[in-house]
Formats: sequence, C-alpha cells, structure tokens
Amino acid sequence: MTHPGEPHDTAVSSRLNWLRAGVLGANDGIVSTAGLVVGVAGATTATGPVLTAGVAGLVAGAVSMALGEYVSVSSQRDTERALLDKERAELAQFPEQEFEELVALHRAKGLSEATARQVARELTDKDAFAAHADIELRLDPGELANPWQAAVASAIAFTAGSVLPLVAMLAPPPSTRVAVTAVVVLATLATTGWLSARLGGAPPGRAVVRLMAGGALGMAVTYGVGSLVGTAAG
Repeated sequence: MTHPGEPHDTAVSSRLNWLRAGVLGANDGIVSTAGLVVGVAGATTATGPVLTAGVAGLVAGAVSMALGEYVSVSSQRDTERALLDKERAELAQFPEQEFEELVALHRAKGLSEATARQVARELTDKDAFAAHADIELRLDPGELANPWQAAVASAIAFTAGSVLPLVAMLAPPPSTRVAVTAVVVLATLATTGWLSARLGGAPPGRAVVRLMAGGALGMAVTYGVGSLVGTAAG
C-alpha cells in the first residue's frame, strides 16, 4: 500500500514541483522588489521615485524570470526530445538488443531472470517505446516540460511577489513606510518559507529563518546604500 504522505503519482509530483517553483518565484519577487523600493526610500521620501523604481523593477524582474525560465526549460525539452528520438531509432534498428537491455534493467531492480523477461515482454508488447522511455530514461513522452508554461508561471509568480512590498511601501505615510514594508516582507517570507518547506517535506524552521534573515539583510543593505547615495547626491 502506498504511504499516504508520499506523492508517488507522477501528476501529483509534477503539480508539487510547479507549486514549489511558484513559491520560489514569488520569494524572488518579494526580496528583489523590497530591496529596490527600500533602497530608493533610503535616498528620498518622495513617492514618485519609489513608485517608478518599484514598477520598473517588477516589470524587469518578471521579464527576466520569464526569459530565463523559457531558455532553461527549452534546453531541457530539447535534450529530452533528443534522448527520446535516439531511443525510438534504436528500438527500430535493434529491437532484440533493446529487449535484452530492458530485461537487464529489470534484473538490476532485483527481479529474477524469468520474471524480468516476462515483465519486459509484456511491457514491450503493450508499448516498447513508452517502457524504455520510462525505465531507461525516466521520461514520459506525453509529459515533457512546456517552456511557455514555465515562462508564464515564473512571470506571474514574480509579479505576485513584487506587488506586496510595492503596496506596503506606497500605502503608509513616508515616515513609517520603510518599517511597515520591512514587517510585511518578513512576515510574508516567513509564510512562504514555511509553505515551501512543507511542500518539499523539509523541516520548516530552517527555511523560515534563512528567508527572513536573507530578506532582512537585503533590505538593510539596500537601505544603507540608498541613504549614502541620497546624502552624497544631495
């Protein structure tokens, strides 16, 4: 019986991977945009420059994330397709050798010779290509990564994360906007850190501390740099 806490189903595992990627993308948006607007707020109390910098950072970051994810996933997909094409050609040219390879792969998993041959024969009779793709390459030909989906998901996740520190910075009066933003950002990072750890099956404590420490350090550094630049420019 499958353990209820282990997502062995491929579709479930894929959804969890996408969700973890979305949380990480949102974290990137939170940290980078928070650092940017806090840095500008350290240089000036005017709302215009903060808004301009925040929106520009949001758009630039979302585009950068989308392009990077598209290129990365496209390269992965090209590699997967090349491996599948090679496997399809080998099955057409050397069916017996490929069958013996399938038997050997099952033997390596601990099956007896007779059982391995029976399993390999039944899988080959049903769909030899799918069997080799799964067992030899660990790929599902119908579930290859989609670069456009990855790009859009990354852009949306980054944008969603960026909106929060931007709103937190612009909503309060200038005298409290940095403090309010810091509290909102740290609370959000704690929540997303906990969520990402739970999705990955890891202890949440360390993930929360790492994210909060990194976010606090990033905002402190950018605020300090912004204050120094603002003072020098003034």
